[in-house]
Amino acid sequence: TRFWMNVASRPERSAFERRALISKQFPSVAILGCSDSRVPTEIVFDQGLGDIFVVRVAGNYLDTSTLASLQFAVHHLKVKVLLVLGHEMCGAVKAAMLPDEVLEKEPLQLAEALKNIKGGLDQDRLKHLHDSRAHDREAVTTNVKQQVER
Repeated sequence: TRFWMNVASRPERSAFERRALISKQFPSVAILGCSDSRVPTEIVFDQGLGDIFVVRVAGNYLDTSTLASLQFAVHHLKVKVLLVLGHEMCGAVKAAMLPDEVLEKEPLQLAEALKNIKGGLDQDRLKHLHDSRAHDREAVTTNVKQQVER
């Protein structure tokens, strides 16, 4: 809320406090978020260094490495809360909705990731939405739900 109201405190730490983080961290939440540069997770949640464990990947897509990172947070850092953070106008989700023949022209790993995101979207529901913003929101929401269920 503070971020949206433009009253963020963004706790900055002193050099001494930052140095203490070298040997330990105690994040309370792990977040799987998008790598989109417009959605800086720590700033959105008004958190400082060491406060949250963030895994960022295009389309907040859960795969082997992102799952392993979240498992590390739970098992080694004792994080108690996992959150998947989607956002409007996500380029990866939008790209995932392109026709398969277009996705086939992407680099192999990117095409695979986009196809996996696309596979989790509710295409039947999306084709009935004609408002572009509603379509975007529904696609992003469906993608977040899909990652949570994985």
